[in-house]
Amino acid sequence: MKIFFYFFFFSILSTSSYSFVNPKVKIENFFINKYEVTIQEFQDYADKNNIKTLAEKTGGGYEWGAGWEQRIGWTYRTPYGAKPKSLLEPAVHINRFEAEKYCKSINGRLPSFDEWKLAAYKQVLPSKVFQLNKIHKYPSGDKAEKMNSQGLLGYNRHMDVTKLPEGINGLVAMGGNVWEWIHDSKGGDSLTAGASWWYGASKTKESGAQYKPSDFYAIYVGFRCAFDN
Repeated sequence: MKIFFYFFFFSILSTSSYSFVNPKVKIENFFINKYEVTIQEFQDYADKNNIKTLAEKTGGGYEWGAGWEQRIGWTYRTPYGAKPKSLLEPAVHINRFEAEKYCKSINGRLPSFDEWKLAAYKQVLPSKVFQLNKIHKYPSGDKAEKMNSQGLLGYNRHMDVTKLPEGINGLVAMGGNVWEWIHDSKGGDSLTAGASWWYGASKTKESGAQYKPSDFYAIYVGFRCAFDN
């Protein structure tokens, strides 16, 4: 009976979020995460290093209502104020500086916008779906489809990154799901790209990137890391 229990327990672990790996995809002379950084990844890092995010310290992150409204108890651990459906949802309620420190902890960094848009719109890897070396309008190709944006997949919230379709270069959710922090900054603001589920697909274009206060944290914003090797 004990042997069966251990076999059953570890079988569950092997197929659960605990076996998740966020691959690094090579795009010309740099690498970028296939998926947005997940709750599980950020949680493991925070627990190991005894880190509390600003959203945790101040009581919760922000959501748009009648302007930006703080939601008590909304943090990357409980993005909508309750236990998430999956630990493989993107880590949100994290500001640019916190995202940057996480990437540094795994020998990475935030991508520059030039790197991010190359990965998101130009097919540089062999593909059966997308034309090699072509620059596409959306991270999903020439058409706005198969992205977690308003009017497309119908989720109306961010989703487990492993449940979303691949796009250009086999990357997932470069368009939709959550905005992603970019290294480029201007004064006290940092660039975000890709748009979130709250927006229509037009915001997932290169022209849709927008600056936000670097210390801002909200339900709509996450990140992924880039690497030099």
